[in-house]
Amino acid sequence: MRLMKMLTANTTLSVDEMAERLGMSRRTIYRYIDTFREAGFVIKKSGDHIRIDKESPHFKDISQLVHFTEEEAIILKRAIENIDEGNLLKQNLKRKLYSVYENRTLADTIVKGGNAANIHSLIEAIEDRTCVVLHNYRSSHTGSTSDRTVEPFAFTTNYVQVWCFDTSDNTNKLFSTSRIGRVEQLDRKWEHAEEHRIGYTDVFRISGQRRHRIALEMGVMAHNLLIEEFPLAERDVEPCGDNRWRLSTDIADMKGAGRFVIGLLNDIRIVESEELKTYVREYIAMYGTI
Repeated sequence: MRLMKMLTANTTLSVDEMAERLGMSRRTIYRYIDTFREAGFVIKKSGDHIRIDKESPHFKDISQLVHFTEEEAIILKRAIENIDEGNLLKQNLKRKLYSVYENRTLADTIVKGGNAANIHSLIEAIEDRTCVVLHNYRSSHTGSTSDRTVEPFAFTTNYVQVWCFDTSDNTNKLFSTSRIGRVEQLDRKWEHAEEHRIGYTDVFRISGQRRHRIALEMGVMAHNLLIEEFPLAERDVEPCGDNRWRLSTDIADMKGAGRFVIGLLNDIRIVESEELKTYVREYIAMYGTI
């Protein structure tokens, strides 16, 4: 079932990568794929990627099976750990959750609501290596709405965003799928495939092509808010004294970490990153504290 879920949305994983994620051999993966084909599923191959075609029977049912993002899994794990040890359901819940979380099969396959048509158009464009026009895209940076001609090549978890090569300025960018009015597929192949690069997404949910190392020393309030608002940060936090904690992590951009620091200036000290210090000083000079 885990392999089947992967195959319903696969545009980026090779057979070797699927085998590694599932702890299987290549031979086992191919044997399962042959079984799916014999059962009536339409199997398509594009380059190194194999997927179950959306015209297959029960495709919609399979593609919408519930998975968790890594962040959702961590939140659920905490909630389960708070259940009384005497509750017989606790171990069952933990086993089911960890089977998803530990195998990193973390939500490639959920498409819901009115956005489904756009997602499917983007999946087909990625599979066919063709360009699309994102009609009436609402930019959060400029506040404007425009049409963007792009080469889509990868999704973030749960299809929340799509990585595209923007042909207007020849850069790789993330576009939020919820802000796309309509996707128009063009009869034009990618021209910049060798320049496609998936960026890094940091614990503050900011994505970009670069990584910047930062270290923050936090008190109780900042530490608690960090873990509550950004659960993935917990793995990069260590105690460093009496009621003090240190976050050492890479960030993609100063915005996420900077806003967090500015909102808790009295409880956070920037230990590492002159760039982050500069961002905070300039933000405060321009807008004041949050």
